[in-house]
Amino acid sequence: MTLSAKADMQPSSPPSSSAQLAALLGGVGASSIDSTGWLRVTGKDRVRWLNGMATNSIQQLQPGEGNYNFFLSVQGRIQGDAYIFAEPDALLIETASAQLTALMPLLDHFIIMDDVVLENVTGSQSGLSISGPHAVPLLQQIGLPIGSLSKIQRQSILWNAAEITVIHAYSPLVPHFELWADATTIASLTQTILGAGATLCDPQSIEWLRLLEGTPLYGTDIRDRELPQETAQTRALHFAKGCYLGQEIVERIRSRGNVHRTFTAFRLEGPLPAPGAILEAEGKPAGELTSTAAIPLPSGELAQLALGYIRREALERNLPLHYPGGTALPTTLPFSTAEATTPQLASESSERV
Repeated sequence: MTLSAKADMQPSSPPSSSAQLAALLGGVGASSIDSTGWLRVTGKDRVRWLNGMATNSIQQLQPGEGNYNFFLSVQGRIQGDAYIFAEPDALLIETASAQLTALMPLLDHFIIMDDVVLENVTGSQSGLSISGPHAVPLLQQIGLPIGSLSKIQRQSILWNAAEITVIHAYSPLVPHFELWADATTIASLTQTILGAGATLCDPQSIEWLRLLEGTPLYGTDIRDRELPQETAQTRALHFAKGCYLGQEIVERIRSRGNVHRTFTAFRLEGPLPAPGAILEAEGKPAGELTSTAAIPLPSGELAQLALGYIRREALERNLPLHYPGGTALPTTLPFSTAEATTPQLASESSERV
């Protein structure tokens, strides 16, 4: 988003990050999308080629539809993640802009005799994120009828004679939408949305929402040493799509049983640890915390929450888990405010991610 558009978004006295989170959980929050990269894939071989690179089924996507994917090494380790959307004449890869430096060479390396053109189109449009339980009625109120849009779908809509692409994004806790258009249109749309009652949100409140959702972030919660099944993101995998890079390892794990560790959520009791803190069970290393935060919930409670990995054996045996100075209680995802603040619910829950 341009600097002028960002300036137009700034209210005279911005609400606190905790008030912003309350809006995201109970109303509508709006935020600029500044760290997303886009790759456009064209050419007559694009579907077959990309289906052989990504972990989900690209060949089944119809125009407007999308799905979540991993890109793997030959050894089955995750090299990046992305949402892939189909257009009538192209495929669009949406990922974090920080991943493009590694993903572009990885993908380009496997374009050999294929009629495929890979183009970085990051920055061609500006983005605005809209999240919250009242997002749909607010967007409809301002002239964006998106109520029929299914999750991981995109649609172009005219608004004040300008074309806006709306994406119904992955949203395990509250509805979440992305709006994409030219910078001038997004600046105007932002003012309209804020005038209709949305709260402008900063990166801190958006990060808190991510942890409450339990959505792993590549580079933080998912690294290039992780295997797909360790991340618990089964939504990224398709086991009947045919061959793709790293598929042999993924299939071997599926056929032989599960992995030894899994991604999950924790409620923390004790001092808030830094990301990377080691979890122990029975005096031995049993996992690690990859994201941690003290989150001020709308109830007034300060919930210490974390995402990370734990050995399945420790979960199955319900072993006490400790980090330096405190205790970690495995819990379910996404977090509910009750679950995040009530010890009994976390410790007695038999469900695991």
